[in-house]
Amino acid sequence: MNVKTLAQAISCLDDYDPNALPVAHARNIIADCIAPVTAIERVPVRATLGRTLAEDVISGVDVPAHDNSAMDGYAVRHADLVTGDVTTLRMIGTAFAGRPYAGIIAAGACIRVMTGAVMPPGADTVVIQEMVTVEGDRITIPAGQEAGQNRRLAGEDLKRGMPVLRRGHTLRPAELGLLASLGATEAGVYRRLRVAFFSTGDELVPAGAPMAQGQVYDSNRYTLYGMLSRMGCEVLDMGVVRDDPAKLESALVTASANADVIVTSGGVSVGEADFIRELLAKLGDVVFWKIAMRPGRPMAFGRVGSTLFFGLPGNPVAVMVTFYQFVRDALLRMMGRTGDISLPLLQVPCTDRLRKKPGRTEYQRGVLRRTSEGQWCVSLTGAQGSGILRSMSEADCFIVLHHDQGGVNPGDLVSVQLMEGLA
Repeated sequence: MNVKTLAQAISCLDDYDPNALPVAHARNIIADCIAPVTAIERVPVRATLGRTLAEDVISGVDVPAHDNSAMDGYAVRHADLVTGDVTTLRMIGTAFAGRPYAGIIAAGACIRVMTGAVMPPGADTVVIQEMVTVEGDRITIPAGQEAGQNRRLAGEDLKRGMPVLRRGHTLRPAELGLLASLGATEAGVYRRLRVAFFSTGDELVPAGAPMAQGQVYDSNRYTLYGMLSRMGCEVLDMGVVRDDPAKLESALVTASANADVIVTSGGVSVGEADFIRELLAKLGDVVFWKIAMRPGRPMAFGRVGSTLFFGLPGNPVAVMVTFYQFVRDALLRMMGRTGDISLPLLQVPCTDRLRKKPGRTEYQRGVLRRTSEGQWCVSLTGAQGSGILRSMSEADCFIVLHHDQGGVNPGDLVSVQLMEGLA
């Protein structure tokens, strides 16, 4: 993968403006500077959930291994069935799943089969039990049965030698079952991404500690911990770092030595005590953005040594918005994820009037619901200030108002990103 320096990534943008960088440009710069992890570890199949596959998986067996019955019924030779009339056959045995019938079906005979039972030699069709009339060992079958019906063919799901899963695929519950169906007990996955994070600011105190006037509890580390852990990262919580250049420099150096990515909250605006900006210029390769977005305008991206750095705003909502709009995709790429990882945008009518001027992207917090007519619509959660974390707790989606978009009237379609399943 051709990883660019920040200077190279920026040079590709003719209209680069560090004071009003559009969201799409910021994403492109970040994407150009990402190098996925390459270390591979083999872990038990159950431990691969949520991990990224580091190698192609080729089937060593046919799945299913034999032709088998898809229904409870009777295995017959279709050639024995009378066209346009009923057919009576003699039942000569029974086949169960895991206990095949040992003989061969001769002309005029059939066997009772259960779902999953191996098709006996000679039989090619299954007639479901609800269709037949049984009198002793005589089975009467109505006309209209199709050759091969209700039969699963060997290798119908997967054939021996067939590529089953490709490198870069995320392993979900279905993939765990798929690996088990091949007889696999372990799989090769990329190692977990190591992410160090900390909050900055003299005003922050840990939850549970006494709080003096002018101080606030540090909620951002808990939010970051939740988002990073849900993505399957190996997290290093470095606590709260005070607004002291020496302490901040020490924290950044320690984080860069122990992690693939550093994520901080606070300290990236233009306040007198915001030292992160100067330290990153000293320790690494960095560009500070005033991104044309709301919330989350002050955000930094760069490197401390060889470690990627994301400096998120201090306001709680802005932390979550910038994480999901920038950090999430970067981490997934670094984990080795391939394909389209961007969050889909749904088009849904909005019930509220939204004020907005073109020139920035806005992320309002919304709630999806059904109208009395059964149609989906989206409404605001209420006050949308970047410090109102409750607006995120009550929301289940972002209402995305694009860069060149103006205001929204009730009933207008808006773009919506679902919050659940963001990883």
